[in-house]
Amino acid sequence: MQSNFKVISLSFKNAPVDIREMIALDDAMITTLLNEFREVIGLHESLIISTCNRTEVYYNAEQDFSREIISLLARKKGIDNITKFIPFFTVINDSYEASTYLFRVALGLEAQVIGDLQIINQVKKAYQIAADNNTAGPFMHRILHTVFFANKKVFQETAFRDGAASVSYATAELTRTLAESFVDAKVLIVGLGEIGEDVAKHLVSEQFSVTLTNRTTAKAEALATELALNQIAFEDLNAKMSAYDIIISSIPVQDFIGPQHLSKNAEGLKFLIDLSIPRSIDPKVESIKGISLYNIDEIQEKTSRAVEKRKAAIPHVEAIIEDAMEDVRAWSREMEVSPTIQKLKSTLEEIRQEELKKHLKNSSEEMEFFADKLSKSITQKIMKLPVLQLKAACQRGEADKLIDVLNDLFNLEQETKEK
Repeated sequence: MQSNFKVISLSFKNAPVDIREMIALDDAMITTLLNEFREVIGLHESLIISTCNRTEVYYNAEQDFSREIISLLARKKGIDNITKFIPFFTVINDSYEASTYLFRVALGLEAQVIGDLQIINQVKKAYQIAADNNTAGPFMHRILHTVFFANKKVFQETAFRDGAASVSYATAELTRTLAESFVDAKVLIVGLGEIGEDVAKHLVSEQFSVTLTNRTTAKAEALATELALNQIAFEDLNAKMSAYDIIISSIPVQDFIGPQHLSKNAEGLKFLIDLSIPRSIDPKVESIKGISLYNIDEIQEKTSRAVEKRKAAIPHVEAIIEDAMEDVRAWSREMEVSPTIQKLKSTLEEIRQEELKKHLKNSSEEMEFFADKLSKSITQKIMKLPVLQLKAACQRGEADKLIDVLNDLFNLEQETKEK
């Protein structure tokens, strides 16, 4: 591939939750880093995906800038000694491998819960931030639009997205299991971001009580009304927390819930589920008798028909990725001859303009208009065959020979130097 596409990845596969939360980035940090990558390192194409399960930097450059990128990321997060974190990062410098990996991440093959529906939206958001900051160049635009097209094919042609097997679904499954420990379980969902809202939707129509609370009261009220669930004011959370048997938190605020909030548990059984990065529930809460805490790493994929269907669909998804990668490879090969095509167009246009200038002295406007239109048509027809032959040669891997021939015939290299 013509591109020098690379990726630096820190994910749940090789980094525990405490490391991931130290590296996790919000949108403002991502924006700042994208601009620093351009200004400090000189990267003109870069994109950052940061979720609870991964923080990854995708970039386009001839040189391996992984060390510099990780150092800038660490500095932004206030980490002095980055050396001990280096082993948690995976670096992929092969363009084809890095491109394929982006497809696998975006389509859910690399997700903690396979086929996670949220990841494609997170990739779209990352792409939008990169585009807004002018760090999504030609290759990034091409590959991501191809990713989104492949995602549509996965929806239309496979069972990989059937049912619900996301982190939120796994959380709902765990909640149902834990609720069996109580006669009339009371569940509280704290925070109604994308994951919190999805969990709430998965728990609609359960036999146990589900209550919602959110910093933005209007959102909690609207969702509670839509789903026919209970709702409490966020400012009443501390006072009412002890009344719930299962608390699910997805607020990305470090130690938002701590032992001090649960000290009145009176040794009763209580389960807490923390879906946030950084962790919103202080692990010390487990020091209180009767309280058990699950963090995002402990939410395991549940065996279900949906999950089994998704696993069975993996070969089909991988085939879609391979087809999509062939499109990217073909486009990349054509980009190799794009400069030659542009040089040839410029050379022929110069010849056309010179000839018009030479032969149209003292001509009427009608004659100039006719000559201009005719000469443009002839030039376009002359261009057509070399362009088609160049593109065909790209697919055969023989473009270099034809480029040399065209350079010699039209003196393209000399033309470029003179300009």
